[in-house]
Amino acid sequence: MRSLVPFLIAALALASTGAHARPAAARASAPDAASAASAAPRLIEQGHYRNIDGAVVHSPAHTEGGAAPAGASAQCRDGSWSFSLHHRGTCSHHGGVARWI
Repeated sequence: MRSLVPFLIAALALASTGAHARPAAARASAPDAASAASAAPRLIEQGHYRNIDGAVVHSPAHTEGGAAPAGASAQCRDGSWSFSLHHRGTCSHHGGVARWI
């Protein structure tokens, strides 16, 4: 037990000073969640549908600036982005598929 006492004291001292946290250089270089979210293209439309498998999928939507959003599977001919999980019916009410991602 005596051999653990110095270790426990050192651990408590480190915990109270915050030394267990990431170094300041790592904190400064890592992007925070707010800036990462603001960098991602925002979807204008927010609809959803249930596909043939029963999964809820985001309906085709346009983005501010037209950039591809995360999770898009195709761009429709009207400029919207599809999140379809199957090829059949993708962009069917949006002029068809312009390109697959």
